[in-house]
Amino acid sequence: MFSNIGAGEIIMIVLVALLLFGPKKLPEIARTIGKGMNQFKKSLHEVETEIKDSIDLDKKD
Repeated sequence: MFSNIGAGEIIMIVLVALLLFGPKKLPEIARTIGKGMNQFKKSLHEVETEIKDSIDLDKKD
């Protein structure tokens, strides 16, 4: 997903985020983003499972 981003770019993004939000707020924001991504992945997996089950059910008929 981020294969084209190098170490320099990541450092620049972290520095800008640090300047914008401050050192106290940054861990909270990162935690919230991580939880959101985790929830998105779970939802995506559920949808994929539902589609696969539906396709398998159609094949059996």
